[in-house]
Amino acid sequence: MHMDWLVWTGAAVSFAGLLGLVWCILRVARAKRQGLSDDDLRDVVRKVVPLNMGALMFSVLGLMMVILGIFLG
Repeated sequence: MHMDWLVWTGAAVSFAGLLGLVWCILRVARAKRQGLSDDDLRDVVRKVVPLNMGALMFSVLGLMMVILGIFLG
């Protein structure tokens, strides 16, 4: 019962990571709709990739916290 905070905190962290992933998807989709040249589109994707990987890592860490909280609770 006392590990509920870990589950809920992990869920919040995972959700924040998921929001970051959705933002990355929307950013690249918006750039594609603008009809940018290949080089400009590559620049947008190049800037989004580190944020995408960070958001993915954040989401995975949150899910690990949830699993740990369930396991210990």
